[in-house]
Amino acid sequence: MTDGIQKHETPMDACQALAELVTRHTSDKGNGIHATAIPQLEFMRESTAPNILRAVYEPTLCIILQGRKETLLGQETYHYGAAQYIVVTVDLPLSGNIVEATADKPYLCFKLSLDATGLWEIIDQIGHSPDKTERSVRGLFVSDANALLIEGATRLTRLLDTPQDIPFLAPMMIREIYYRLLMGDQNEAVWQIATAGSHMQRIAAVINQIKAEFTKPLSMDDLAKQARMSSATFHRHFKAVTSMSPLQYQKQLRLLEARRLMLAENADATQAAYQVGYESPSQFSREYSRMFGAPPIKDIERLRVA
Repeated sequence: MTDGIQKHETPMDACQALAELVTRHTSDKGNGIHATAIPQLEFMRESTAPNILRAVYEPTLCIILQGRKETLLGQETYHYGAAQYIVVTVDLPLSGNIVEATADKPYLCFKLSLDATGLWEIIDQIGHSPDKTERSVRGLFVSDANALLIEGATRLTRLLDTPQDIPFLAPMMIREIYYRLLMGDQNEAVWQIATAGSHMQRIAAVINQIKAEFTKPLSMDDLAKQARMSSATFHRHFKAVTSMSPLQYQKQLRLLEARRLMLAENADATQAAYQVGYESPSQFSREYSRMFGAPPIKDIERLRVA
């Protein structure tokens, strides 16, 4: 007999079941980030460690299914592994390092983009917010995943086997995952990104402006006015969300774009420096070396060999 109460798997059991699904959908695709028939959903698979990955991450939920990874934001390092999840709530330049992965047991990750409108529709229906005074919170956090969140992700992934069901069922399943995040341990940051006028949403708007014009000099006064804050308050909230100053944020955007230009478009170091807004190639080379651990030419040669 059963007592009529549904018993959920443990988080690790649920994680293993989802890992098997993701393995099936990525085993013939090799390493990298793989798009799916569900526009908001991607899978990540990497079989080598250590493996350093640098990019600007948009608002995303990542559930780690297998292996371990660490992510550097500013001077802070976040460590996470199977049955944990990481949420990025604003666009952030991150350095990730996969620290546990093999060919037989690769690093696997379920990645779902976050849509502020979709989150707000759920908040509006719930009709209440966390019982906390608003404060600026980091735009990235790591937490343990519960079985309900992983099971929701598993149901969404299973839709890939019945593509005819995706247009109707995927939005409902994504809505369930969003709901689990809003009800989770780290709900404050998720609520803030979807709440008009919150500190995080105002900082996110400034970040979008910096990204759109990252080659131009920054005016701290103009950015503070856009955020509707005093200069001192803006600087404090920006650093609370991103772990860096606006100038440091812009510098990372410039250096990441310069690296892409040299690697993908065969620009030389001087051309890349000028294209991303540097006036001094020597300053560019110094800052590039500090960020990537080698001068531009050596770094690009190393990437091409890898």
